[in-house]
Amino acid sequence: MIREPAQVTIDASGQARIPLGLLAEAGLGTESPVIAYSDGDGRIVPRRLNGAVDDLLLGEEL
Repeated sequence: MIREPAQVTIDASGQARIPLGLLAEAGLGTESPVIAYSDGDGRIVPRRLNGAVDDLLLGEEL
């Protein structure tokens, strides 16, 4: 399924506001713990903390 992209702007303090619709599609809430990592040129990937920890424990790549 292709979803509608949303523009996110990074403010002067380095924070980005992610639209609630995007969070909901990803199964995240406003207080959901996530980790973020760089996945190449110009790409930052936030992951649900539980899913990322499970991947590490199972030896899978983030």
